[in-house]
Amino acid sequence: MEFEFNEELSDVRGLADQIFSAQADVTHLRTVEQSGGHDAKLWKSLADSDLLGIALPEEAGGAGMGMLGLMAVLEQQGRRVASVPLWSSIAGAALPIAEFGSPEQMSAWLPGLIEGSHIVTGALETGFGSDIPVRAEADGDGWRLHGEIASVPAADVAAALLVPVRLPDGGVAVVLVRTDADGLARTPLSVTSYESSAAVSFDGVSVAAGGVLPGDGAQILAWTVRRARVALASIAIGVCSEALAQTAAYTSQRVQFGRPLSTNQAVAVRAADAYLDTESIRLTTQRAAWLMDLGKEDEAEAAALVAKYWASKGGLRAVHATQHLHGGMGADISYPIHRYFLWGRQIAFSLGSAGAIGTELGDALEKGASIGSPE
Repeated sequence: MEFEFNEELSDVRGLADQIFSAQADVTHLRTVEQSGGHDAKLWKSLADSDLLGIALPEEAGGAGMGMLGLMAVLEQQGRRVASVPLWSSIAGAALPIAEFGSPEQMSAWLPGLIEGSHIVTGALETGFGSDIPVRAEADGDGWRLHGEIASVPAADVAAALLVPVRLPDGGVAVVLVRTDADGLARTPLSVTSYESSAAVSFDGVSVAAGGVLPGDGAQILAWTVRRARVALASIAIGVCSEALAQTAAYTSQRVQFGRPLSTNQAVAVRAADAYLDTESIRLTTQRAAWLMDLGKEDEAEAAALVAKYWASKGGLRAVHATQHLHGGMGADISYPIHRYFLWGRQIAFSLGSAGAIGTELGDALEKGASIGSPE
């Protein structure tokens, strides 16, 4: 495994940094948060720079740079805590449509998503394991959906949702549902990170056979959740890295008892621990993304769980530390560091807390899964 990005990936990271730095300053972020939590202008800028299709295969209209390419973009989003639904739209919807979708599904949804004209988001928050909340009843050659998903990122601005559903025989299907469908209702939510989110209810929503992703639904869902978790961990890298950078600057400038806070051993050790947590997220996430891009799905399964565990456990520990090291300023909810703390918490409990992920990882290793060979 290469521990540094190659030239192409470095260029992607640099371009993403330019866009997010220019368009996601603190004042603008507050405005976006107060108006629904989705930055439509920034989303269009990402589309115009060809970054929305960075991870998609070339035959689907993307750049073919896979999960490592997406990781390069998401880290920069995390650094600026920018309110756009990249992880849920690209990892949670676009990638599975490109991988498993029919030609009709791909042509219907991917071009507009890449161009930024519409959003498709994954309704995955409670859609893995045995607790899928949406059930399907047979309706001719299609299905009718019933149930409610408590929180779906960007559902209130999305044109369609990618939804896992429980079939009458206990199996799983993954379906595409237009948000203007009869019987579908969206209720906007205020979530920890202030990003766009909504509860979604299904009251007899009709899905034709053409709306079902072809193939084994359980495998499609596992493949998708794996990538969504690595995408969340990628954002956590940026969140923790920037929170540490701001903390280093603050503790170096803040003088107490005649010397900078950073010269106190307790401060230095706490910051060093947060740095180690951040780098643990980076290395485990990069390894999981690398394995996925190599097509080593069996090894990537455990590697993705390890990355998400570090994003949940180490990431939460890091943002707690950076907020605490700001002292009284860290308790000010209008001060920039507090936003990083909120994003760290949002990521830590999305698609599985550290405890839940640890349980899944233990089960996977017990079945003989490998975190990754040393090659």
